[in-house]
Amino acid sequence: MTHRSYSHSRGTDEPCNERLEFLGDSVLGLLIAEQLYRDHPEMQEGQLTQTKALLVNESTLADIGQNMKLNYYVRLAPEEERSGGRDRPSIIADAFESVIGAVFLDGGLDAARDLVLRLIYTHREEIISDASRRNFKGELLELIQGRGDGLPRYDVVSEEGPDHEKVFCVEVYIGGTKFGTGSGLSKKEAEQKAAAMALERYMSFSE
Repeated sequence: MTHRSYSHSRGTDEPCNERLEFLGDSVLGLLIAEQLYRDHPEMQEGQLTQTKALLVNESTLADIGQNMKLNYYVRLAPEEERSGGRDRPSIIADAFESVIGAVFLDGGLDAARDLVLRLIYTHREEIISDASRRNFKGELLELIQGRGDGLPRYDVVSEEGPDHEKVFCVEVYIGGTKFGTGSGLSKKEAEQKAAAMALERYMSFSE
């Protein structure tokens, strides 16, 4: 439960939770995909992808982590603490993914499945019905592919600020044309904002 800002502030080789976050993200995606596949034989690939994205996105994980008070247990550097890092969705979501990774390593896939189904999947109807959790990247991808326009391309055009408080700016291109720009405290957040803008412009452009 150690954020990279804490590790950097200590000036030691003390590890942060990023490796566990990487593992937990993959385990989470697998388990949600498997359960949706089993429970919804009527869903096509696009619907499965969109539903999965809602259940594993940063907003969903941050809300669940905050309800669990997980953010109180993350070790942060004093500067990150003062800047509101303890309530930052990206930090809470990453911590939650690292917990899933740790549970998987400790108890295997069955233990991780129990955690994911209990904390996320059983609340899927509530999560899916919340419009604020829309996955704009998924919606944009599905729309573009449906119209045969290839794949969107996301470019990180700038990264500003210290490592523990970096602001990312992302542009999204469709067929070589820029359709959206977004910024955020994580690449995921910046990409979602860019996709939201691109979705609106692309729909207007294609009409």
